[in-house]
Amino acid sequence: MTAPEPYYQDEAVTLYHGDCLELVDVWTAADVLVTDPPYGIGWSIGNHPKRGSVAHAGIQNDADTAARDAALTAFGDKPGIVFGAWSQQVPNAKQTLIWRKPPDSGVIGSTTGYRRDTELIFLTGRHSKRSAARSSVFTTDAGMGSYLNGHPHAKPIGLMEALIEWTEGVVADPFAGSGSTLVAARNLGRKAVGVELEERYCELIASRLSQSALDLGALA
Repeated sequence: MTAPEPYYQDEAVTLYHGDCLELVDVWTAADVLVTDPPYGIGWSIGNHPKRGSVAHAGIQNDADTAARDAALTAFGDKPGIVFGAWSQQVPNAKQTLIWRKPPDSGVIGSTTGYRRDTELIFLTGRHSKRSAARSSVFTTDAGMGSYLNGHPHAKPIGLMEALIEWTEGVVADPFAGSGSTLVAARNLGRKAVGVELEERYCELIASRLSQSALDLGALA
């Protein structure tokens, strides 16, 4: 099979536009999976001007966990770091980490008085054995405006760097979204390969990577 043409490529990152389940050969050769997949919660949101939210029809393939589970199966037993929800847990996860979001998050959709301001992160596959030196809770104190960038589920670069830095080798993100995994990997001097289904987000990722490359060049 002829390899597809990359949507974006630099010395560290290669990004493809398409369905990751149709492009398995381009990302499953990587060493570690770091991804925020659609995980079956059927997310969508309406306009809430007072709360600062803009309507979004939802994420493709988020009606169930089929795409996520197929991607995990394709990657095999190599180490994975996979964002998810308590209601749609990843089978055979070795451990669950928690991302505590910033204080201005989790208001929309909450009906109990408690903000929905945490997100689960599942460790899958074979991870290196280490002494218990880190907390399993990752905290973001800066507001959502510090990392939301046009994708409704963008993740902070600092969070992704913290997750990636304890891994080794080439990073794969088959649900690249806004590209935070790819930017973080490159910031750490790691090679990464991503796949994104929606072209508008490929454009966003390419813009972020190109801009950060220009910024790095200016500092050199």
